[in-house]
Amino acid sequence: MTNVNDNPPVFEQDVYHVNVNEMSPVDTSVGTYAATDLDGQPLYYTLTSDTPDAFKLSSPTSPTIRVQTPLDYDKVKNVQLVLYAQDTPLAPANTEPSFTASTTIMVTIVDVDNRPPWFQPCTQYEIGGVLICQSSGYTGRVNLNELETGALTLKPGPVYAIDGDSGINEEMTYSFLSGDTSGLFEINPNTGNISMLRPATVLETISLTVLARQKINSYQVSSTTVTVSVQVKSLHPPKFQRPQYEGSVTAMGTMVMDLTIKDKPLLIFATDDDYTTTGGLNPHITYSIKDGSDFTIIDGYLFMTKDLPESTLHLQVVATDTTNDDSATAELLVKVTSAIIPSGGYGPGDMAAVGATLGVLLFICLVVIVVLIFNIQRGKADWKKIYETSMFRSSLGQASGGQKEGIQYTNNAFQNDDDSDSTGSGSFRTGEPRKTAENFLRYEEIVKSSAPPHDDNASQASSDKDSEKEVKPILTKERRMDEGYKSVWFKEDIDPNAKEEVVIIPDSRESDSDSDEEDDEQPSSSRDDDDPRVVFNDADLDSGLGVKIEDPAEDSEDDRSLTADL
Repeated sequence: MTNVNDNPPVFEQDVYHVNVNEMSPVDTSVGTYAATDLDGQPLYYTLTSDTPDAFKLSSPTSPTIRVQTPLDYDKVKNVQLVLYAQDTPLAPANTEPSFTASTTIMVTIVDVDNRPPWFQPCTQYEIGGVLICQSSGYTGRVNLNELETGALTLKPGPVYAIDGDSGINEEMTYSFLSGDTSGLFEINPNTGNISMLRPATVLETISLTVLARQKINSYQVSSTTVTVSVQVKSLHPPKFQRPQYEGSVTAMGTMVMDLTIKDKPLLIFATDDDYTTTGGLNPHITYSIKDGSDFTIIDGYLFMTKDLPESTLHLQVVATDTTNDDSATAELLVKVTSAIIPSGGYGPGDMAAVGATLGVLLFICLVVIVVLIFNIQRGKADWKKIYETSMFRSSLGQASGGQKEGIQYTNNAFQNDDDSDSTGSGSFRTGEPRKTAENFLRYEEIVKSSAPPHDDNASQASSDKDSEKEVKPILTKERRMDEGYKSVWFKEDIDPNAKEEVVIIPDSRESDSDSDEEDDEQPSSSRDDDDPRVVFNDADLDSGLGVKIEDPAEDSEDDRSLTADL
């Protein structure tokens, strides 16, 4: 006989209730909730929860429920679980009939006394899964030589502590741990209220440590501080300089301007008659806007902290003496307006026009700079050419003793010219004049002279048209007869193959007539090898070359020189 699967699984209860300690470790068994099947089929279970990951099943075939994650009473106090039982595999491979059943398990998280007392108010922090609550302490004031009756007024409130385990909420007991060595104060062990036993006679700040302890579990304790300042009694509260302040503002973050004083920011200021020695200036006065967060006061000046529509606001400003909490109030009227361009001012359009003009001027300046750079570069090229020419001209004098002033060269053949007979000195035969002439002739394409021929030489040249040509002066356009000078003439065109001679004719210090006679009487045959001659073999001589022979009669022995100028 075949057993037919025709009966569904059945749980003993529709709802189960269970309590679970919040300190239960992970994998702790909450309970086993099995179902039965009359057909004797194996059952398979699934679990759902309104709090995910809080609990789990041991396995799909085991109805044992276990803790999956740490529990926290202050976060989760109750969990509802639904357990399902099925008489076929959860993922059936065939189409056999399947029956299921379900039950509800209500889990209550039980609070455990694991937290100390928390002084109120406090700031809560969660560190490593542990919730703590930190108190900032309490402050109070008493007057010098005065006995306060009743409980001291403290900030932010009276001393009060609660059980950190809200599910237990055990009662507290209070006591001084340290600080009250003078015996000025006492604390109520049940309420935590602090009162004075006698007046304070010294201006000082007294710091007290208050201990809160659970009455049943005395191991759970916590502490906080109570600071009491002894001060001189205030006789006068702060006093505003005006009963009402009026100002205007245009935008967020801007300073409110005074409407009663033109072009001045609105200054909110209060004095204190207790500070007569400082002219009523109390450094402990602070300012605030009552019931308003759209404005803030910094050093007495009012600023708008939010964008507001155009309107007129009626506010109240409060001045508070932080040493005794005395305060004063004044009316504050603020007009919120849009930005207005003053008469004679400039608007956005004007500023845009100015910006465009400046942009055009900047472009023009850039163009001028580019042109100047181009001209400078071109000028550098021209100066480079001039420099190369100058260096070339300077090189012409290297064969005759180096460069002198300008482009001048010294003819060493005449450095020892003491008289007319000295022209045949041995230094002249060294060939240095030949080198000088060759340098000049090598660059005749660059250096040219347009000096016209001398009239006296022209008449002499006409007598011999076949062999001689017009003679030009080297140094000047006319023959120099000044004292201290000797002149040399070259034929304008000399045939290098003819090896014609150029005769240096010394000038004496006598008159021009004597010089001419001396020149005429000197026969050409009398010139021998001792006579100074300059012979040019390889080039044509151009006109415009000059030789200056300083007279030894007026110059010193060291300064005699022969120079050539271009």
